[in-house]
Amino acid sequence: MSHCSSRALTLLSSVFGACGLLLVGIAVSTDYWLYMEEGIVLPQNQTTEVKMALHAGLWRVCFFAGREKGRCVASEYFLEPEINLVTENTENILKTVRTATPFPMVSLFLVFTAFVISNIGHIRPQRTILAFVSGIFFILSGLSLVVGLVLYISSINDEVMNRPSSSEQYFHYRYGWSFAFAASSFLLKEGAGVMSVYLFTKRYAEEEMYRPHPAFYRPRLSDCSDYSGQFLQPEAWRRGRSPSDISSDVSIQMTQNYPPAIKYPDHLHISTSPC
Repeated sequence: MSHCSSRALTLLSSVFGACGLLLVGIAVSTDYWLYMEEGIVLPQNQTTEVKMALHAGLWRVCFFAGREKGRCVASEYFLEPEINLVTENTENILKTVRTATPFPMVSLFLVFTAFVISNIGHIRPQRTILAFVSGIFFILSGLSLVVGLVLYISSINDEVMNRPSSSEQYFHYRYGWSFAFAASSFLLKEGAGVMSVYLFTKRYAEEEMYRPHPAFYRPRLSDCSDYSGQFLQPEAWRRGRSPSDISSDVSIQMTQNYPPAIKYPDHLHISTSPC
């Protein structure tokens, strides 16, 4: 990454941030985080018969097999469902995964904020601090999302381990493509955050490289000017002196060599002070 130019880092951080925002938005809004199947094992030929199959997201549960095939039910976060469409163990899984829902939502808000700040920083690159702020928001968004994913997985594993085993019933679950989109979004957002922070350090180093050192300036040695505090360029920066400047210096030296009576008569006193 040390060999990447500022333009390449700007392009990569924008692409990673946009892809991360798109993937987490799709993951939050779709219903394919988890697939679950329940059925019985037929003793005659040891085959299985599916009694219920569903796919669930953060906001809705849809059935694609069983007697409720084609039906979708909204996930109840504050109220108990009026009817029970699944077994008790499956219902416990659907309830426990709700604890992970706030984290993807916070992650979506943070990555959207980071994406906006990042684009403003790319439009106005002289505001170097915006790249650093957007990088921090990208990283926080990824951390919030990974906390939600860990809680989601642990909740399911706990319920599956506590599920009573039976030779006549079977239960199967797997994670869907919405969950895969969320996991991919975490990697993209962390990459965008690291590149944004590195872009900030690169721009800051370039600004320090081209900024003149304060030791290159000296104060004006004038006691009577109102602008005595401003700074002049050093002698090494001065151009060649013009003939008019040289003639003025010669005139001043000749005037200073005259006697006082001739130099400044009392009735024609002319001040040569710049004040």
